[in-house]
Amino acid sequence: MPGHATSAPADAVPEGLLHRDAPWAALPADVSTALGAVLPQLVEEIIRCIPQEVPEYSRPLEGEFGAGVRRGVETALRRLFVDLPGTDQPGLTAQTRTVYRQLGVGEARAGRSLEALLSAYRVGARITFRAVATAATSAGVDPALMMPLGESIFVYIDQVSAASIEGFTDEQGRQLGERDRRRQSLVARLLAGRVDEVEARRLAARAGWVIPGQLIAIVLPPDRAEGLRLALGDRALVSTHAGQVVALLEAPHSSRARAELEHALVGRRAWLGPARSWELTRESHRAATLAQSLSEGRGDTVGKPRWVDEHIAGIVITSEPDLIADLARRRLEPLQQLRPGQRQRLAETLLAWLRHRGERARIAEELHVHPQTVGYRLTQLREVFGDALDDADTRFDLELVLRAGHRPA
Repeated sequence: MPGHATSAPADAVPEGLLHRDAPWAALPADVSTALGAVLPQLVEEIIRCIPQEVPEYSRPLEGEFGAGVRRGVETALRRLFVDLPGTDQPGLTAQTRTVYRQLGVGEARAGRSLEALLSAYRVGARITFRAVATAATSAGVDPALMMPLGESIFVYIDQVSAASIEGFTDEQGRQLGERDRRRQSLVARLLAGRVDEVEARRLAARAGWVIPGQLIAIVLPPDRAEGLRLALGDRALVSTHAGQVVALLEAPHSSRARAELEHALVGRRAWLGPARSWELTRESHRAATLAQSLSEGRGDTVGKPRWVDEHIAGIVITSEPDLIADLARRRLEPLQQLRPGQRQRLAETLLAWLRHRGERARIAEELHVHPQTVGYRLTQLREVFGDALDDADTRFDLELVLRAGHRPA
């Protein structure tokens, strides 16, 4: 590629990292020379893949809706790879913001949730990054530019998503009562993380809500949300997001307030996120959503409310089930030489041994067996695992997979 795109200085990436909201500033202005040829094909590829990967759009993208999607894709690629590289301009102009706001408005008017549109954006971002990375490599673009290139795509998609969320919630609010509209819009803006303090406090005042010093996000299934607004009162902002009901309210500062909140949520299968400042609302929401998703994936139907900060270790352990399963297969492999009944007994004994740091009396108490039986099983474990049980990393891995619920087949 001619010009400075192929000879970007080694400090291009660190410089780009200074522009967290405009990572395209780290890209050479003529990057479109390397990528221009692929952009028309990329538009068609994205339009082709969206119906295949987003079930809600599993139909030809035609008519007014299809034209809107195509306009959004073309606008994004032109803005991202022609207008923005080498500048610190905001990702969206007033005109481009309108394009994505209107896509959100259209989803609300069609009676769909916003998740389908946001999924389509993620599909587009993934396809775009793959295509432009390939094109840039073929054109000899400095590999150091791949990081700001990828970051530019995903920061831009964040801004596009925020504009669509704004359009979606504004249109929903027009159809609802003015106060409810303002509250739902505020929830969406806080969860998107794209609102400054002045704007947040203005929106909160209009919604009749005071932003607390510390707040929590609560998530629960829609079928458990009946009467939730009444149960929580005006102190809570209640809305829907990505198919779940979300409530935002001040973090309880006393055991009494905590107990009252738990009482209001009994039977609702609610997860309560960690306390955060309002600027970090989406962190509390993300933690609660992850916990809920993992518990539902295990078929967990516990009705009582649960606090994320009381289950952090379990959430972390189960958040990457495929990797944990791989680790379990590797670390528990020595037990495969035994009979099935022996495997299970020794696995339970091994977990108790790890949990109680080898204290036989406590192991025996947990397993409801005689200490002599514990000694016999520990001897078997030594025969099976050998010196590996003396290795701290191996012991950590074994405790991790056993606490995650894995047992030898």
